[in-house]
Amino acid sequence: MNKINWCKKQENGIKLIEPNANLSQEYYQNAEESLRVLRNIYETKSNMWLATTKYYIEYFAVYSVLMKIGIKCEIHDCTIVLTEFLEKENILKAGTYQMLEKDKELRIDNQYYLKNIPVDIDFEQLSTFMISIKETLDQLDNGKIIEIREKIKKF
Repeated sequence: MNKINWCKKQENGIKLIEPNANLSQEYYQNAEESLRVLRNIYETKSNMWLATTKYYIEYFAVYSVLMKIGIKCEIHDCTIVLTEFLEKENILKAGTYQMLEKDKELRIDNQYYLKNIPVDIDFEQLSTFMISIKETLDQLDNGKIIEIREKIKKF
């Protein structure tokens, strides 16, 4: 996990802050709101907005977990590295890292490079993902939060 170490050295990279349940809840609500927005965008068939909105649903949901643990990170690639770490720690469901990485690349391709790549939207899968994040948030106790924070400090 040399990437975590690199991210900790960056100005807007990984920083430990006080765990914040309120911000965690707000990020989760932003993910839910983005899912509602995606339902409205779906009919437009705009691959740029579908890719962007889908990615931010996933990103906000994952970031809600980071806020609950007390991790701030303003570099998306570093947030994704943390996602991989949290998967290995059995905090996040396996496959979250790959999904986020793949959808970030699709967003960049469609939003910045205007590639207009078709976006697969599976509302049932996104809803299941959101439920798994909610379960993660509900199961994160102080002991596990302290354990994760200590591991991040050691990088």
